[in-house]
Amino acid sequence: MNRSTSGLTAFLEASPATAIVEVREARGSTPREEGAWMLVSPEAIFGTIGGGQLEFLAIAKARELISDNLANGSLDIPLGPEIGQCCGGHVALDIRIADRVERSALLKRADEEAASFSQVILFGGGHVGHALASALAPLPVRVLVVETRQEALEDFPDNVKTRLLALPEEAVREAPAGTAFVVLTHDHALDFLLVAEALSRDDAAYVGMIGSKTKRATFKSWYLKNGGDEHRFSKLVTPIGGNAVQDKRPAVIAAMAAAEILTALPSQC
Repeated sequence: MNRSTSGLTAFLEASPATAIVEVREARGSTPREEGAWMLVSPEAIFGTIGGGQLEFLAIAKARELISDNLANGSLDIPLGPEIGQCCGGHVALDIRIADRVERSALLKRADEEAASFSQVILFGGGHVGHALASALAPLPVRVLVVETRQEALEDFPDNVKTRLLALPEEAVREAPAGTAFVVLTHDHALDFLLVAEALSRDDAAYVGMIGSKTKRATFKSWYLKNGGDEHRFSKLVTPIGGNAVQDKRPAVIAAMAAAEILTALPSQC
């Protein structure tokens, strides 16, 4: 179960009275797209339709439906100075009470959305591997950490999958098209092997390797001598996370790399 599904399940179990707020129509500049949704109970909310006054009005309307025991309602909201927002667009919302059938449909929908997420495979469970897995865990991706050391596969977020492999290149070969491969093992020779394997995948969304300019140059020399070519080498991202921030702490590298990876993946919208 992914984090989104588990959180949704927990919210629904704790909220016998829940309303669904869904964006039916979004015109112009709006904070969320058509189909975006959130849940509202008398005490809590799950998800978001964009925040601000738009969301405050939606929450108030949803709680009014719950309090008055009404099945459904709607809101038509211009996002202008009248409500204290300056987006300039227009949003129409459907609001309805979540019955048993609707709750099951929501869980199914969350599962289907999660299954459609792109996969990110992290090779290496060291400090940066842990930090990057934690940075990616709340994002709309499926994260797998591959390691050759059992002890390095401990203490990852619940929705991050782990896999112990003596030959981790198998995970590269078996990965679906559009996967992002991030190589950050404890062994430079293994890094080189995995990157070469990932670069051979013409359908990879991203191939990144932790390292430095020197490591990049060393890998390039090795790669070209062992059958690689300039075109495929040009697809390699290293150092991961770019050079805009010089801080080398794992959490900082992870934050920069997570944004870089997400940008490279197909849009989930």
